[in-house]
Amino acid sequence: MEYDKNNIFARILRKEVPAQVVYEDDYALAFHDVNPKAPIHILVIPKGEFISFCDFVEKASPALMVGFEKAIHHVIHMFNLQEMGFRLLTNQGVHGGQEVPHYHMHIFGGRPLGRMLSQE
Repeated sequence: MEYDKNNIFARILRKEVPAQVVYEDDYALAFHDVNPKAPIHILVIPKGEFISFCDFVEKASPALMVGFEKAIHHVIHMFNLQEMGFRLLTNQGVHGGQEVPHYHMHIFGGRPLGRMLSQE
């Protein structure tokens, strides 16, 4: 599969589409999900053309991988989620429920999340 340069997250990275940004550095951009599933629902996307987790692991530089993980960690601390807990989620492919073909990590928090997220 070829990377779609017009997917919504690519357009957000290029600042063509507005987003409620909470954090940005050289490696990642983090912003509020427009359809939140929890009181805190942040998306963190790496800066680069990566379709999925597997694509990211296969193609990203070690510096980008570490920088992306550190950006996720930074956002968790920005929202003080480390004490009460949080959930990290990424989806890959049709069976995994991936909706946007740009690798991204969801951060959920702000309430008890239960064993699994609801389908609502």
